[in-house]
Amino acid sequence: MLNSSPTARGQWGAALMILSWSFVEVPRYLFYISALVSGDATRGTPYPLFWMRYSLFALLYPTGIAGELSVFVSSSRCPTFLSMLGPGYESVMYWYAMAFPIVYVPGALPMILNMAANRRRAFGKRFAKPPPPARGLVWPITGYDNVTGHEMRSSTDTAKFILASALGAVDPDAAVSVTNEKRWRFGYVRHLVNMVEAQCKSPDDALKVARAGLDAAYSAFQFVSKDGKTTTSFAEAMMSVGGDKDDARFRTGYVRGEIEPEKDRRLEISYKGRKISGDELRAQVKEWVDYGTIEPSAGEAILLCSENPRWIDLSDRYFVLLGAGSAMGPFEVLLSLGANVIAIDLDRPFIWKRLIERARNSSGSITFPMTKEQGDCSTADEVYGCAGCNLFTETPAVRDWLVDLYPGKSFTIGSYAYLNGAMHVQVSLAMDAICRDLCARRRGGGGETSLAYLCTPTDLHLIPKDAHDAAKANYADYSRRPFCTLMKLLGGKKVLRKNSRDPVPGVGGDFYYVNGISVAQGPNYALAKRMQHWRAIIARDEGHVVSSNVAPSTSTASVTQNRTFAWAYEGMPYFAPYEIFAPETSKSVMIAILFHDLNNPRSVANPGTKLANPNQLFSYGSFHGGVWRCAYEIDSIGECSVLLYFARVAAPYALAFGGLGIALGAKYFGFV
Repeated sequence: MLNSSPTARGQWGAALMILSWSFVEVPRYLFYISALVSGDATRGTPYPLFWMRYSLFALLYPTGIAGELSVFVSSSRCPTFLSMLGPGYESVMYWYAMAFPIVYVPGALPMILNMAANRRRAFGKRFAKPPPPARGLVWPITGYDNVTGHEMRSSTDTAKFILASALGAVDPDAAVSVTNEKRWRFGYVRHLVNMVEAQCKSPDDALKVARAGLDAAYSAFQFVSKDGKTTTSFAEAMMSVGGDKDDARFRTGYVRGEIEPEKDRRLEISYKGRKISGDELRAQVKEWVDYGTIEPSAGEAILLCSENPRWIDLSDRYFVLLGAGSAMGPFEVLLSLGANVIAIDLDRPFIWKRLIERARNSSGSITFPMTKEQGDCSTADEVYGCAGCNLFTETPAVRDWLVDLYPGKSFTIGSYAYLNGAMHVQVSLAMDAICRDLCARRRGGGGETSLAYLCTPTDLHLIPKDAHDAAKANYADYSRRPFCTLMKLLGGKKVLRKNSRDPVPGVGGDFYYVNGISVAQGPNYALAKRMQHWRAIIARDEGHVVSSNVAPSTSTASVTQNRTFAWAYEGMPYFAPYEIFAPETSKSVMIAILFHDLNNPRSVANPGTKLANPNQLFSYGSFHGGVWRCAYEIDSIGECSVLLYFARVAAPYALAFGGLGIALGAKYFGFV
C-alpha cells in the first residue's frame, strides 16, 4: 500500500508505523542473540534487554496499530491506489483496504492481552523462587541448570527409559528406536503404537511388556527422605515399613453419616440436568448405543445394574479412593449409596472440611488417615487440620496404614488422583505401589482386593471389530462431505486422519485397535495412563477383579481451563457419534459400570472370564463418547472442531458485517 499510495506514504501514520516496528524488533532480535549466547532466555539475558523485550509492546503495539490503520484508511482515499485495477474497480480496492481495519477491531486487543500474559509468565520465571528441595517420590536427576546450578529432573529421558524397557522385553529393536527418538514431545505416539501392536502378539508378550515397564519405573524413580539425607530408588523405598517410628504411623479418623439409608434404592443417571431411571434410562442407553456414543457392552452393564438394585446396596462394601476429592471420583455417589469410603487425599484442611461434612450429611461413612488420634482433637477444625496425607512423601506409610485397616474386609481400590504434567506420572506411580502392595498383602483372612480405574478415551485401546467397522463406514460417509473435503485439502495429512486401522494378527485371532492419543496432552499423560493399564492386566492375571473402563470426554474444570480444549469440545459433536458429557453424567454412568463389574461373574473384570489377550480388558464396558466409532482420529479433528465452534459463534457477527457492507456499498458505490 505504501508503494502504490502516495497519500498513505506521505502522512504521519507511515512514519509512526515504521518507527514502532523498529523499536519493537531491534530489542527483540538482540534478546534472541543474547539468549543463544547465554543458553538461558529467562535468566541469562541482561535485565534492561529482558525488560524491553517484554515491556515495549505496551506503548509500541498501540502506536504501530494506529500507524497501520492510518495507512489503510489513507489508501482507501487515494485515487492512485483505487485505480490500480483499472476503471470500474475502485470499489473493490476500497473494500480491500478497509477489510484490514475490520479485522483489526476484534484482533488487536487479544494480541495485546496475549503479550501481557507472556510478560507475566516471563517475569514470573525470571524472579521465581528456587524450587523447594526434592522430597518423597521424585523424578531422577538428569542434569544441572547451567545458570543457577539447580538440579534438573527432566521427564523425557526417564519416560524414554521406561517405555524402552517395556518394549525391550519383547522387541529389542523397537526399544532402541525409543531411545534414539529425537522429537519425544511429538514422536512418542508411534512408539506407544508399536508397543500395543507388540502386546497383541500373545498374552505372554502383553504381560511381559507390562511387568518390564513397571519394574523400570520403580527402579528409575527416586524416593528422598523427609530430611533430605537419604535417596533410594522407589522400589527400595517401598520395601521399607513406613511406620517404623510411632510418630510416623497414621492414626484412623472415622465419621458415620447422619442420614438414614434409603430402603428402596434404584440406579439413577444424571443427564442434562435431570435424573433418569427405569424406562427413560433404558431408552437413553439404547439411543447412545444406536448412535455409537458408547459400546453395547457398556449399555448392557448399565442396564443390568439398573435391573439389580441389590448391586447398589453398599452398606458392607469398602472403597479406597486414592484422590477422594478428584473431579471424576465417585466419592459423593458412593456416600449417597451408603458405602464405607476410605478417603486418601492431600493434607489440606479445606479439602477435609468438604469431604467430612459431605460424609456427615450422607448415609455412608468416611475413614481417613490422621496425624493424631481423633479423640485428642478438641474441635472440628483441628480434625480437618490433622487429616490427610501426601502420596508423594508418605507413600510407604499410607500403604502400611491401609494394609492393617479393617482386617478381613474386601477393598475396592480406585485410582482417581490427577495432577498436571509430570506430576501425573508421579501420583500414578504412587497409587500403583499402593494397589500392588495391598493386592499382595491383604490376601486371605476373608478379604479380597479389587482394583478400579477410569481409562481415558484419548489413549490406545483394543476395540471390538464392530467398532472398527462402524468407524470405517463413518469415514466413507464423512469423506464425501464438502467441509471435510475442504479441510483435508487445506490441512493435508495432519487433519482428518482415518480412525480405522488394519488389524494386528496375534494368538487368538486378529486384534483391532484405535489410536485416540491427543498429542496436546503430552507424553507424561500418556505414560501415567499406560502404567495404569499395565497394573490392571497384571492384577487381573494374578486373580484380582479389575474394573477398568473407558470414561467419556468430560468437561471437567481441569480440561476446560485449557481454552483450546474447551473450544474443541464445543465443535466435536459435528463429527458423529461424539458427545461431550458433564462431570455428573460421566461419574454416574461409570459408577454403574463399576458396580456391574464387581457383581457380575461374567464381566470381563472377573479373572475367570477368558480373554484372547489381556488388553481386551479395555475393549468392554467402554463409554468412550464416540471416539472409537468416529470417522477420524480424535487428534486430527481438533483444529476442525475449533473452527466449527468459532464459525458458529461468529455467524451472527459475519451476517451483521455483511449487511453493513452491502448497505454501505449500495449507498456510496451504487452496487449490491
